[in-house]
Amino acid sequence: MNKYEITFIVRPDMEEAEIKKTADTMKKVLTDKSAKVEEEKALGQKDLAYEVKKYKTGYYYFLVVSAEPQAIEEFNRVVKINESVIRHLVVRVED
Repeated sequence: MNKYEITFIVRPDMEEAEIKKTADTMKKVLTDKSAKVEEEKALGQKDLAYEVKKYKTGYYYFLVVSAEPQAIEEFNRVVKINESVIRHLVVRVED
């Protein structure tokens, strides 16, 4: 398994429960593919460096996961479809 750092930003115009549900859905995509979430941080609402899809702020989430490449491919596929997530970044960490 490889180690990855995943950051994603959720739209700010949603209810708090919906934002939490979106974050849980993104984690579930990974755990359903046998990935292990080692660290999770909800960084809260922050200003974006530039406007993204007409939003100036967003709710940031940070995950550190151990996963096979197939789990990351599935995460990337699902996050692109999910309209609640406005940006994401996956970085593989060298051990």
